[in-house]
Amino acid sequence: MISSVLPTYNRAPMAFTKGEGSWLTAEDGSRYLDLGAGIAVNALGHAHPALVEAISTQAAKLWHVSNLYRIPEQEALADLLVEKTFADTVFFTNSGTEAAELAVKMVRKYWYEKGQPERIEILTFDGAFHGRSTAAIAAAGSEKMVKGFGPLMPGFRQLPFGDHEALAAAISARTAAVMVEPIQGEGGIRSLSDGCLKGLRDLCDEHGVLLVFDEVQCGMGRTGRLFAHEWAGITPDIMMVAKGIGGGFPLGAVLATEAAAAGMVAGTHGSTYGGNPLGCAVGAAVTRIVSDDAFLAEVNRKAGLFRQGLEGLVAAHPQVFEGVRGQGLMLGLKCVAANTEVVKAAYAEHLLTVPAADNALRLLPALNIPDADIAEALKRLDAAAARIESHGQ
Repeated sequence: MISSVLPTYNRAPMAFTKGEGSWLTAEDGSRYLDLGAGIAVNALGHAHPALVEAISTQAAKLWHVSNLYRIPEQEALADLLVEKTFADTVFFTNSGTEAAELAVKMVRKYWYEKGQPERIEILTFDGAFHGRSTAAIAAAGSEKMVKGFGPLMPGFRQLPFGDHEALAAAISARTAAVMVEPIQGEGGIRSLSDGCLKGLRDLCDEHGVLLVFDEVQCGMGRTGRLFAHEWAGITPDIMMVAKGIGGGFPLGAVLATEAAAAGMVAGTHGSTYGGNPLGCAVGAAVTRIVSDDAFLAEVNRKAGLFRQGLEGLVAAHPQVFEGVRGQGLMLGLKCVAANTEVVKAAYAEHLLTVPAADNALRLLPALNIPDADIAEALKRLDAAAARIESHGQ
């Protein structure tokens, strides 16, 4: 008999009733150190006082009115994002998947309005993850996501990750945009180098192609800059944001230049809930905190501390770990042992991590994780690795 909750998830046999900072309390009262942060969502940990205050204050005033009217909280967050980024305009969604949908529509409408409706092809990359809608799975193209869901939306072409020559050869008169994650999350914490990102921007400029960044997972301070592409000193034309921007409240956004968004006039897109007062009040609180230079400097310091410890674990457990990847507090452990076994061993040590493709383990802690919790996480990862080694003997 099917469960009342559609069984599309392989859930771990645990449930949590309370969270505080980087810690979660399970139903039985045991505490777990959380290095997953809801898959990079809880950017400021659980029950951050500023976010509790923001949502409580707003909830007592106004939750929802729809986009039939002006929403001052939405305008305030849009102004803040425009001030802090390359963007001239922002559309708010409820998720990263919805942001991906709009990014695709924005790209195609751009070329339609320029009198080139045949330019519909969007170039994407192996290992990508842009969400689970029909357009998003067509963009990623992996068999795991698309099998059984055809026919797929046309107009996407997948290329080898990081292969600049293949990308240059693929651009044609039908190419509308290049869409890429500066750091792949689901794909295994695989990063594009600054040089590669600069070359990507130059190539798009050379051919007049739009550049779309998916920073749903790597954005909002995760890499030690507000957005990951800032390390390369370049900007996209369109960017998808979600996860960390709401700090746990469902919120996403598409940021764009005025030129890229020119086709999106009244009636071309909408959302009932997107940009509601609750979400935007929380999003503004998150954005003000994580965009602060001193906060980002602390992210980088903590990242250095964490990475140094992880490198030590790799050296100490070569039968379990192969190497460290990523940037800031978006880190990955490439595993020798099956990453799913490492996740289970970590559960036994009351430590939460997130598996990814390419046999990698994602470590996505709260950006404000205390140093003591980093030390405790390293201790528990060491114990988890020891568990695996003992079982293999």
